[in-house]
Amino acid sequence: MQTAAKFWDGIAEKYAKSPIRDMESYTYTLERTRSYLSPDDRVLELGCGTGSTALLLAPRVGEITASDVSPAMIAVGRRKAAAEGVTNIRFTAADVLDEAPGEGLYDAVLAFNLLHLLPDPERALRRVAARLKPGGLFISKTICLPEPGSGWTRERLVLTLMRGALPVMQLLGKAPFVRITRIAELEAMVTAAGFKIIETGNHPAQPPRRYIVARKVAG
Repeated sequence: MQTAAKFWDGIAEKYAKSPIRDMESYTYTLERTRSYLSPDDRVLELGCGTGSTALLLAPRVGEITASDVSPAMIAVGRRKAAAEGVTNIRFTAADVLDEAPGEGLYDAVLAFNLLHLLPDPERALRRVAARLKPGGLFISKTICLPEPGSGWTRERLVLTLMRGALPVMQLLGKAPFVRITRIAELEAMVTAAGFKIIETGNHPAQPPRRYIVARKVAG
C-alpha cells in the first residue's frame, strides 16, 4: 500500500483543515456509534485519517487504537491528541491488512469512509473479524452507488463525473484507488466475513453513505 500512503501523506495537512461537508449526517452517525460503545471497551479504528472521530469517541471508551496507512495523517492525529490532552488514544501507522496493533482482541472495530478505498475489501473484512472478540461489533460507513431509479441530485451528478475522471486523476497521482459498490454488494461482503448486520442507514441519502453496525457471529 505504498502508493496509497504516499497519496494520503501528500494531502494530510490540507485534509486536516478541510471542514466536514455534511455535519448533520456526521453528527448523527457519531451519536449512533457512541450508543454501541461502553466505558471499558477497547476500540480499533481503521483508516482514522487525522483522528478527528477517534478523539470525539475517546471519552466514551476505555482506549482507542487509531490506525491509518499514512504516517503523515497519524502525525497530525498525535498533535491533535496532545493539544487536547487526550491520553487514551494510541496512534499507529499501519495498513488495514497488517497484524492488529497492540495485544488481544477488540470490543469494536470502526472503519469510516474506508472500505471503498481498499483493493480487497473482502479480505480486509475477514481481518476485521479476526481482530474482534466473539460478539464484537464492526461499525462502518461507506459511500455506495445510488440505487437505480433513485433520481438525480447534485451530489449524484458530482459522483458520476468524478468516477468518469477517476482513471486520469489516478494516473496523475491526484486520486487514490476507489471501488464503489452497491449497498447490497457491500452488505453481502460484510455478512460473508462472519457478521450479522444489526443496524443500517444512509446518512446522507444521496449518494448513499451506508452506515452499518454488524456483530461478529460466534463460531
